[in-house]
Amino acid sequence: MKLKLLTLLVAASAATNAFAEDAEKKTWEVTSELGAIVTSGNTETTTLKGGLKVLHHLENWNNEYKIDGIYKEDEIENDQGEDEKQRTNEKYSASAQGNYKLNEKNSHLFIYGSHVSDYFGAYRTESVISAGYGLRLIDQPDMWLNAEFGPGYKFFEYSDDSTQEDDNGNLLAGESDSEVIALGKLDYNWQISDSARFTQLVSVEYGDSNTKTRSETALLAKINGSLQMKVAFNVTNNSDVADDEESTDTETSLTLVYSF
Repeated sequence: MKLKLLTLLVAASAATNAFAEDAEKKTWEVTSELGAIVTSGNTETTTLKGGLKVLHHLENWNNEYKIDGIYKEDEIENDQGEDEKQRTNEKYSASAQGNYKLNEKNSHLFIYGSHVSDYFGAYRTESVISAGYGLRLIDQPDMWLNAEFGPGYKFFEYSDDSTQEDDNGNLLAGESDSEVIALGKLDYNWQISDSARFTQLVSVEYGDSNTKTRSETALLAKINGSLQMKVAFNVTNNSDVADDEESTDTETSLTLVYSF
């Protein structure tokens, strides 16, 4: 009787462990982000910002999928002297990255693809595909720093109102081009306390015609188990833009982040 009971306990334990391992291999982490600013009175503006981030942890792979968007309207005086609402910012981006785990601790090979559609940026569209190597430079219980680098290829389209010219002096408005790039990224995460977290992300896409640098500095404060408030400052810099455009765009946002 005791032998049978012991056998059943061992079998149940093995089944439980197998189920737990299988669940761990198929873990999903989903984070949604949403923010809105609407003002009225002397100045009327509407700003909407949202995003979705999905992490999929497998036995040999860690995959990441991201979608982001921002839309803004401002009340602007037209040529007739009348106030009317006009779209002043609209940008959407999507990316996917697969990280293949290596035997070394916290190192991986990655393949990455992204697409950006920007109606008011220096470039109308940008698509990137790259592959490379990543490793963890700092690994502590409350802090980590990841680095990634590798070659890539970029396709981009100039905005319709671009004043950039080619070597022959022809306008590049609406035209597309492509080039080989070098891609690098640093991703820093610091768990300040149980309810506060600081993140810093810097990425560089280096090419002959343009070098694009992006930075996001963010502070997240937990409201409850699943809901956080996020304050972020984003900077995007392009080394080569039209004479009538700014090389650096900045964005300050306050959003709610929900994880499930």
